[in-house]
Amino acid sequence: MSRLKSAIWVAAYLRRCQTEGVFGAVRRRGAEDAGAVFVKVALLDGTAMLYTPAPQSAYDESRPVDRVFAPSPPQPVEERKIEERLQKEISFDPDVWIVETEDKAGRHFLELAKG
Repeated sequence: MSRLKSAIWVAAYLRRCQTEGVFGAVRRRGAEDAGAVFVKVALLDGTAMLYTPAPQSAYDESRPVDRVFAPSPPQPVEERKIEERLQKEISFDPDVWIVETEDKAGRHFLELAKG
């Protein structure tokens, strides 16, 4: 089984956010099929959270097609720091997707890696 194409996953994710009343947008389109997806959640107070693809070891063997994320870092930081990290990711892998949402409560609707 292969993982859902990135473009389809992002569209479904943004639809989920919209359903929950959370604004979201694609800031950078990556590779349609398998680009890594990074999700920035702006908390609207000058800080944000960044969710990155979890390491392959975090995937459940019974559900290998799911996308799993990890907060990086684990607490909100200044948006400037998130933007610096995203620029590094883009220079390392120009095929990445960047999705940004805005929610004061920090809701992300992502499946997070366990442990």
